[in-house]
Amino acid sequence: MIQIEQNNLLLKTTLNERLFPDQSNSFKSLDRIVSDFDFTTFHVSTLPGQKHLLLISVYLRCWQDLVEYGVVEYLNTKYSKFANELTILSGGDIEQGYNYSIVLDTSKALEQSEEYKLDLIDQISLLKRHSMASAFEKAFARYDELSQHYANANTYSEEIQSELFNEPVLVIRYRGLDECIYIKPSFDRVTVIFSTVFQDETDKIFGKVFLQEFVDARKRSVQTAPQVLYSHNEPPLDIQSVVQGSRDNENKGYVTFVLFPRHLVKGDKRDNCISHVELFRSYFHLV
Repeated sequence: MIQIEQNNLLLKTTLNERLFPDQSNSFKSLDRIVSDFDFTTFHVSTLPGQKHLLLISVYLRCWQDLVEYGVVEYLNTKYSKFANELTILSGGDIEQGYNYSIVLDTSKALEQSEEYKLDLIDQISLLKRHSMASAFEKAFARYDELSQHYANANTYSEEIQSELFNEPVLVIRYRGLDECIYIKPSFDRVTVIFSTVFQDETDKIFGKVFLQEFVDARKRSVQTAPQVLYSHNEPPLDIQSVVQGSRDNENKGYVTFVLFPRHLVKGDKRDNCISHVELFRSYFHLV
């Protein structure tokens, strides 16, 4: 089975070389562009005349959607614990052509313990994961609010059902209008829907077979996994009001993950849930 790492491995390797250097690569000039899935691009470079300072920038195609869901504040919070070594750039200081930039002072980082440096490297190499996670965290926070609000309510009443049906859907257009992630919170679940397009007939056939097997596998054995549904061409009812792009594309499909309270427990379980679900599209298209 193909295993996709949450970290960007090339970014992680680059940072390891700088923070655990041998004598031959200490404070050398550096300028690397690293491509990742879904048109994500990283740029790692030393600043002119200051080789101990690493400028690390990221570009995501869906950044403007993530801004709406608080990505900047979320990332700033994530990296605030490394404030001694990391400077978060803002406004016109962000590298041109990228969405988010940080400067790592490797001279300060080298003074830290091995455990600290490994954590720093790990968190920076998760920059794309954390960016995408901001929308999921917002949806999960809304789930927390709704579950508390409706804890003692009759959720079968027409009024409450109408309120829940009209709950806003978070939309991440990670590959344009035809390939999006839709996230809809409710009081007892969070529904995550991926739209995907098969570009040719062979992909279409194999994709549909794989997705159906994916759905059936959960029914057969993995009962603790999220419920998985697949629909072809027609968007699920929950997201019909927000789906843009072509609706009549025969090559389009929708994969729905229904996350229940057991998947949404705050802490490591919630973090793992986000990490695995957001990687589904990349994993699926590599299979």
